[in-house]
Amino acid sequence: MNKDKSVAIVGGGPAGLMTAEVLSRQGAQVHLYDAMPSVGRKFLLAGRGGLNLTHSEPFDRFVERFGERRAEIEPLLRRFGPEALREWAHGLGIETFVGTSGRVFPKDMKAAPLLRAWLHRLREAGVQFHMRHRWLGWEDASTPASTLRFSTPSGDVAASHDAVVLALGGASWARLGSDGAWAPWLSSRGIDVAPLVPSNCGFDLTWTPYFAERFAGMPFKSVAIAFTDTKGRKFARKGEFVATTTGIEGSLIYAASALLRDEIAEQGSATLTLDLLPDRTPEQVRAAVLHPRGSRSVASHLKSRLNLDGIKTAVLHEVLTKDEMHSPERLAETIKAVPLRLIAPRPIDEAISTAGGVRFDALDDKLMCLAEPGVFAAGEMLDWEAPTGGYLLTACMASGVVAAEGVLRTLV
Repeated sequence: MNKDKSVAIVGGGPAGLMTAEVLSRQGAQVHLYDAMPSVGRKFLLAGRGGLNLTHSEPFDRFVERFGERRAEIEPLLRRFGPEALREWAHGLGIETFVGTSGRVFPKDMKAAPLLRAWLHRLREAGVQFHMRHRWLGWEDASTPASTLRFSTPSGDVAASHDAVVLALGGASWARLGSDGAWAPWLSSRGIDVAPLVPSNCGFDLTWTPYFAERFAGMPFKSVAIAFTDTKGRKFARKGEFVATTTGIEGSLIYAASALLRDEIAEQGSATLTLDLLPDRTPEQVRAAVLHPRGSRSVASHLKSRLNLDGIKTAVLHEVLTKDEMHSPERLAETIKAVPLRLIAPRPIDEAISTAGGVRFDALDDKLMCLAEPGVFAAGEMLDWEAPTGGYLLTACMASGVVAAEGVLRTLV
């Protein structure tokens, strides 16, 4: 490409940084703008528990995780998928390994060394970083889309470039830089944006004060949940999650969050069923509960026959009356299917990620905005979602690769 061409990247998360890498490698003048004092803040936060880079499962299974957006995301992942991401990390001197769950992590389980090596390589390639530059959109509808306005500690500034890649993230964890403020600015330029909503999030339900005070923060381990929405879509999986003061959260709940969120939006609530003993059949549970308990209390009987106590016994009291707790048939049935009525997702800023964003039919196959040629979009600000497990990060980086290559094809 013409080495005199300059490209603005707005957003210093994984999608923006990957865009910068691909462009700088081809000789473009790359200017990366970010509102925060440093880049990759959400990336670093994700690495606190061990940075989950991607997943090792077969590709066909991997792309299924993107649900209704598989058709749009799969071409991006075929360009830069899980194996390519691991090779990229190895190129930075970061060895990876596959955990017991199939998730892929850096060998040292840390995000900071990878980010440091990445930024060093980008600076060596000539990428210019402009920190504390908060994008303010465009002056008005007549302002060229390539002319961007920024708020900086020294006052507002304007910058013009030959192409623009927006990688501003969604609207969760606003304190780390992604607040969704960009959505109305893009809409005002004719770029279709789906409303941003929480994804991989917890949910509220109505616990009794006793349960909330006694069991908030405690996990439901070795359980399963099942849910079927009014459209017939089903979810069923084993795992674990945590009770909170206002409801439930955790990996098992996050995996079902899209269906639960959409059902609540359409129906006002969503009721999932919780299997407290997924490794026992209904017949086994029924036989254990029906076994004569003599003078023992129900709680002692459940502990003795089924090893059921603590939060698992407590949640039964949340949904059953005293008489129902003493009805063996009703109790056995409920142990295998505790109904939990969810009334709202937690606020979007608490979510791990967001759904909604720039609709794919507003973009061409280069991820360029049809309404604003020369403006590209990448990362979580696109209208897709995925569960945790490395899927989010992989797709964000894949979209950065595709957007960068789209810029290169446009600026030849």
